[in-house]
Amino acid sequence: MQMNRRSLIIAAAAMLGGCVSGRSVTPLSSDGGAGAAGSAYHLSMYEAVETEPFDVPAIDLSRIEPQFLRQEVEYRTSEPVGTIVVDPARRFLYLVQEDGRALRYGVGVGKVEAFNFSGEGTIRRKARWPHWTPTVDMIAREPQRYGPLRAGLPGGNGNPLGPRALYIYRDGEDTLYRLHGTVEPWTIGRKVSSGCIRLLNQDIIDLYRRVPIGSRIVVLAGEGSDSA
Repeated sequence: MQMNRRSLIIAAAAMLGGCVSGRSVTPLSSDGGAGAAGSAYHLSMYEAVETEPFDVPAIDLSRIEPQFLRQEVEYRTSEPVGTIVVDPARRFLYLVQEDGRALRYGVGVGKVEAFNFSGEGTIRRKARWPHWTPTVDMIAREPQRYGPLRAGLPGGNGNPLGPRALYIYRDGEDTLYRLHGTVEPWTIGRKVSSGCIRLLNQDIIDLYRRVPIGSRIVVLAGEGSDSA
């Protein structure tokens, strides 16, 4: 039986979801500060976005550990302002700012170290509501899962890349790794993806507008997979 477009979108979202942890979530702070996950600051930051072609739902902050919410932090680095630094081991992405500061975003990373990208690259392409296509390697590894999706999926609700994608190139060649959104926000902070770097949808929208084409990206070496 052939799968229709809606079925393909639902299937793809499930496929890229990976494992979902049953671990406990750190209780939300109620002190009202900018770093408190339950504060008006973060509730506003992660509210529903109603100006997009497709729905971007509000984030349920009770399912996100507070350290993975967007915030400005002290960050000493020799990288120039505007560089993206991804730290897979800590599940953070930093956008380097002036005066030893950075915007820090929580991320989900690849669940298998061998499939992950590391090193230096350049953001050479950006897309709103991007089309998603499984790679040749993904299809070869799991043909029953990804074979029916080889033609890809259009952007929209249920597309596993979410509302934005930034494409990583090295030496002028597409690495096939992306920074993108997610249909499973509770996986931020986990090793669950097929190798790409996923952010909360509101965060990838924010990062997209801050990062111009040609920006430098550095992905640090990660570590072994979660055992959960």
